[in-house]
Amino acid sequence: MPGSTEARPLEIRVADGKVSGLLVAPPGARALYVIAHGAGAGMRHPFLENIAAVLAARGVASLRYQFAYMEAGSRRPDAPAVATAAVRAAVAAARDAAPGLPVIAGGKSFGGRMTSTAEAEEPMEGVKGLAFLGFPLHPPGRPGDSRAAHLDRVAVPMLFLSGTRDEFATLDLLRPVVSHLGARATLHLIEGGDHSFHVLKKTGRTDAEVMEEAGDVIARWSASLSDR
Repeated sequence: MPGSTEARPLEIRVADGKVSGLLVAPPGARALYVIAHGAGAGMRHPFLENIAAVLAARGVASLRYQFAYMEAGSRRPDAPAVATAAVRAAVAAARDAAPGLPVIAGGKSFGGRMTSTAEAEEPMEGVKGLAFLGFPLHPPGRPGDSRAAHLDRVAVPMLFLSGTRDEFATLDLLRPVVSHLGARATLHLIEGGDHSFHVLKKTGRTDAEVMEEAGDVIARWSASLSDR
């Protein structure tokens, strides 16, 4: 795979046509992270642009992609069966684009949950682990953990990055979920971060510093998978 920190457009074939993708492949990449976007914003959202950049600086390639509804300009997320089919198509495209690189999959909020759903239904070829950028355990103000039930059927390692102010994953619920998953799961808390890892000024940190932290964690965790 030729190395480049510039995002290269890809077309990803899905059942009803194709969706767009953006591949960032730094020279000497050691892993590739397939990143699905959240429910309300596509693959070009600044959050995903930033995580792709910080990962590239750490030798982790990334493939961001659109779900079909976002590609069509709709605000209504795809049904799970449609979304998980897109996840599988993106993972397959990643394997083709970067043969030989270890693949991790996941993404932001809804995208991460659809990725874990796909993996729970049937393990995806080549996927070494799942990394969640704010797992949406429950809607804000409606605490519960039913959205995590399928994680019991995920056999690969999982990394949960979650802000301590995340209204979609209160810590009193998220911590037991991760603990229940045992050695397969790792939780890294973004101190003071919300669902998008935004931190308040009073923390003394900037959002850019938080993204660097997230990049460090993902890079270290993905490197550790080769030892398992």
